[in-house]
Amino acid sequence: MNRLFAEFVGTFWLVLGGCGSAVLAAAFPELGIGLLGVSLAFGLTVLTMAYAIGHVSGCHLNPAVSFGLWAAGRFPTKELPGYVVSQVLGGIAAAGVLYLIASGKAGFDVSAGFASNGYGDHSPAGYSLMAAAVTEVVMTLMFLVVILGATDSRAPAGFAPLAIGLCLTLIHLISIPVTNTSVNPARSTGVALFVGDWAVSQLWLFWLAPIAGAVLGAMVYRVIGSTKA
Repeated sequence: MNRLFAEFVGTFWLVLGGCGSAVLAAAFPELGIGLLGVSLAFGLTVLTMAYAIGHVSGCHLNPAVSFGLWAAGRFPTKELPGYVVSQVLGGIAAAGVLYLIASGKAGFDVSAGFASNGYGDHSPAGYSLMAAAVTEVVMTLMFLVVILGATDSRAPAGFAPLAIGLCLTLIHLISIPVTNTSVNPARSTGVALFVGDWAVSQLWLFWLAPIAGAVLGAMVYRVIGSTKA
């Protein structure tokens, strides 16, 4: 149970820190952190939680990561449902707290996006469904390759959180204009439920593509990380 609660708390921090930076601080007049700041915020949430709870739950914070680790043979099937549920609940709780904070400002409009992921008319730069799908699959694939490599028993000890956090930062720097960057169904679900309407109707992509990408990433790392010549 402590591992599930750790995943809840860790995912809560990821969504509050990442989406919170996008909603509250990205466009703050004259001092806004912008795309670079939001990207860094997402990476920092994973970096900090990896050191805080990595030894407790493995610090997945993401259903796609859990599926990818399962596909790589590093995570048992019986624990997968509990992890996914805990992550989604953590994301929803964080979105709720963020909504309470953001709605305290006059003129707040949750329908404006609330850091939700989207494609087509709801892509930050108007990218198509195909572009969004390719982006989410490939970015999550590479995320899993980095996670699996950095946590390999042959990798330098103690540096995995840095590699994983920086990787997530890089992923956001690349893909925020395309989908607002998901690579994480729990992150997408939490904020989408508060936006409703289009955010919920497009949510399927941000479950399917990251999980598919994660499983493909596990397959790629099986080849890269093989000890066979």
